[in-house]
Amino acid sequence: MDESTKEFMYDELLPKVEKPGRYIGTEWNSVHKSLEGINIRFAFCFPDVYEVGMSHLGMKILYHLLNDQKDIYCERVFAPWPDMEKQMRENQIKLFGLESRDSLDLFDFVGFTLQYEMSYTNILNMLDMSGIPIERKNRKEGQPFVVAGGPCAYNPEPLYDIVDFFMLGEGEELMIEVMDVYREWKAAGKARIELLEMVSLIKGVYVPAFYDAFYNEDGTLREIKPNRENLPNKVKKRVVKNLKNAYFPDKIVVPFIDIVHDRIMLEIFRGCTRGCRFCQAGMIYRPIRERDVEELVEIADRLVASSGYEEISLSSLSTSDYTKLHDLVQKLTTRYESGRVNLSLPSLRIDSISLKLLEDVQKVRKSGLTFAPEAGTQRLRDVINKGVTEEDVIKSTAAAFGTGYSGVKLYFMIGLPTETIEDIQGISDLASKVVDTYYEVDKAKRGKGLSVNVSASSFVPKPFTPFQWEPQDTIASLVEKQKYLQKVIKRKPISFNWHEPYVSFMEAVFARGDRKISRLLIKAWELGCKFDGWDEHFKFDLWMEACKECGIDPAFYANRKRELDEVLPWDHIDVGVTKKYLKSEYKKSLKAELTRDCRVVCTGCGINLLEEGGVCK
Repeated sequence: MDESTKEFMYDELLPKVEKPGRYIGTEWNSVHKSLEGINIRFAFCFPDVYEVGMSHLGMKILYHLLNDQKDIYCERVFAPWPDMEKQMRENQIKLFGLESRDSLDLFDFVGFTLQYEMSYTNILNMLDMSGIPIERKNRKEGQPFVVAGGPCAYNPEPLYDIVDFFMLGEGEELMIEVMDVYREWKAAGKARIELLEMVSLIKGVYVPAFYDAFYNEDGTLREIKPNRENLPNKVKKRVVKNLKNAYFPDKIVVPFIDIVHDRIMLEIFRGCTRGCRFCQAGMIYRPIRERDVEELVEIADRLVASSGYEEISLSSLSTSDYTKLHDLVQKLTTRYESGRVNLSLPSLRIDSISLKLLEDVQKVRKSGLTFAPEAGTQRLRDVINKGVTEEDVIKSTAAAFGTGYSGVKLYFMIGLPTETIEDIQGISDLASKVVDTYYEVDKAKRGKGLSVNVSASSFVPKPFTPFQWEPQDTIASLVEKQKYLQKVIKRKPISFNWHEPYVSFMEAVFARGDRKISRLLIKAWELGCKFDGWDEHFKFDLWMEACKECGIDPAFYANRKRELDEVLPWDHIDVGVTKKYLKSEYKKSLKAELTRDCRVVCTGCGINLLEEGGVCK
């Protein structure tokens, strides 16, 4: 994109779109470099709208990590909203990096973070808008390498035809190693295929072209194996062994417009030890590793000073499981109370909330409280190994109401394995008991205007969980359960919302899909599918048309129960949690048997064998 084109874009296009702040790219703390001395240009792409992508902690970390390397220039790229895409296509302007406004086909790497399966059509759309061939087989020498990472990359097969190579696991060390190899490759003037050969030897890198899939007559997989020597049968994820002094930026980009999580995100630890059987994050992000309190306070100081934000969110999968949480909260609230910097604690466990913690957190101002019972009855909570009781829910909400809170959000899932109508009714009953708890609290202590927001998402069986063999509930069954809840949730303070089961159905198709699904993805995009995670843009009829044209039965992937000895599309990926352990947990779920927190006793998941010397802390 030459300078005159850039000027035209800003003078003529931005006034015509809904939120021009999405595309300006000159925000506070954004990184701008001269191209002189730059050896590697990396486009960090988030396949969703700016407000969602800018809320992602991983992007904040890796953006500054790469830019801290003198010869690397990393720029941010987000999926243009349809109004901007229309203007860009009409004016023949390619998709560009926000910082330089250069088109993506001028970069060395176009890297996508895969956070949600229903963003995959946006990946194709962004490549097409950049003038980069969608299928890797059509990319020529000199064109960018399309790479991907993130949680969804642990089943890379649905993007088999699209991505040149995947980086699996935590990226701080892996990304730098890949960049080192790229420098060597570039200096030697080697061919495109030779870079793939070189990076395939790096632990954590999966090159799909170097692995062949073989199928049984019934369409199930028989085997996936490497087609070259010296490649592992299973590609192991990467783990940063110790978070002490692990890279964390001193500054973060401050957007011009409101974003989903518009605050400092302070990562206090990684991993989770609870072992919820539906939760993919709890399995793939193992092992647990904590940051020191003193280091966290120092990081917070630097980020507050460099950003001007007035809220710090403690980020983790289960914040209340941080072993020194009370100490950290006390230090941060004491430090920032006078400066009116608020502290928020998402991901709180229902069974580990204290009155003191609630009082400390609300010293500046109250933030919302969210609890996730997940299921309406104790039997089903035991099936999913949630490890919380109704008494925990009542005790925690009573403590919250007693310190002045008057609003809580309760997250549930429907369609869980072994679920019955009694379990669905239990969601309504538990919400009603929370309402009763509020009215049992002294009027002088509780806040005014009770609000209990009940949210029910549809269960999606995910890879590397004990429920990966389970079928997803049918769309008809999920709709029936949603209607039932609408009928039985009657009390005025309770509001009820749900996630569309049609979207969850397609999410399951891609979560459990094999490489044949790549064809479906391309066809759906050709028919006009994009922004599928947004209800107003999701077009189920087009997805069904794409399935028909490709000869793919989506129920084969979403609604079919897998046999325990079946080869799964992600079996050639090693996240550290063994298949033996997942099978054991699955069998225990059918008997509603609990597994203890592995901080109390090792449950033998296998993660300690992923690295030499072990990585559990």
